[in-house]
Amino acid sequence: MFIVILFIFWGILSGVLCRKLSTGARISLTDVAARWQGRIVTWLIWLLLFLLGIEVGSNEMIVRSLPTLGVEALLLSSAATLGCCVLACMLWRVSKNNTVLENVKKETSTDKEGNPAEKEGLQGSSLIRGLRVMKGSLIVVGFFVIGLLGGIEKMVPSWLLDGDVSFVALCGLLLFVGLGIGLNPEMKKEVRSLSPRMALLPVVTIIGSWLGALLIWTVLHRTLSDCMAINSGFAYYSLSSIFITEYRGAELGTIALLANIIREMLTLLGAPLMARWFGPLAPISAGGATTMDTTLPILSQTVGQRYIALSIYHGFVVDFTVPFLVSWWCNVKELAQMGKLKKLSKNNLYKKHDKSSII
Repeated sequence: MFIVILFIFWGILSGVLCRKLSTGARISLTDVAARWQGRIVTWLIWLLLFLLGIEVGSNEMIVRSLPTLGVEALLLSSAATLGCCVLACMLWRVSKNNTVLENVKKETSTDKEGNPAEKEGLQGSSLIRGLRVMKGSLIVVGFFVIGLLGGIEKMVPSWLLDGDVSFVALCGLLLFVGLGIGLNPEMKKEVRSLSPRMALLPVVTIIGSWLGALLIWTVLHRTLSDCMAINSGFAYYSLSSIFITEYRGAELGTIALLANIIREMLTLLGAPLMARWFGPLAPISAGGATTMDTTLPILSQTVGQRYIALSIYHGFVVDFTVPFLVSWWCNVKELAQMGKLKKLSKNNLYKKHDKSSII
């Protein structure tokens, strides 16, 4: 985790250095770096989704369980994502300050008045507008599906299954995301314009995920603690599935793994629509613990670099809570049973005491 954060700060320092070296130079390093930074970030996102598809497709247990346990996982992850989006939208409406609102209104009014191409686009069919919004997500889906099929059919070289390849790609991706932050001279102003109330976003994410679990619990043949434990993974599928498998068995661990993978995929693919329908905090909340690493690049492209610091803070706090909350919900049954045993033992002691006093 700290290595990942180190790469982000390394990129930020590199961006700041590029800006300082560009002052007074004939060829602006900032322009060249900014031009290539966006392209490289996009290419690395495609690569990571391709590798994720290979990882999922090559895991026979996940592939076999998709038709049965996958439905439960899809319901839980979708409900958690929706709960987070709704509550994040409410927080956004409460937290918006007037400065940001005025800037947004000015930008939208300028675009509507001064951009004829935008006007023509708005007059097009809703299907075309939807496809334009989803263009980046559809490409990402394509790379994931190609990787998935390659993993299922065993058509990929073994070295691509090595976790080091994905880690190197992720570090490179976060390095260039940090570079984009450092190249932005308005970054300080944008971060300061955010409301302090947005620090409550991790709490919103936790409550939203639990509300989603509560909703699906009424449909599934699972206990409430099972649903709560799964949604307390917050897309941190590796750690949460290990904990749940240890406490509740392989079946529930598999559902947790699938649910948290699906939640991460929903964030990666649906971030543009979430931001459009629920506001900029929605995809950050939906991403859970992944907003400081795997989903951070797509968030920076979707909601803007203004929210990078908030995304990292949110991911760090939520990531920290995963082992505690998952363990708590997994042990709720045992704690309840222990409480009952304590009550029974106390009642027995009282009965014995009463009998002895009568004698």
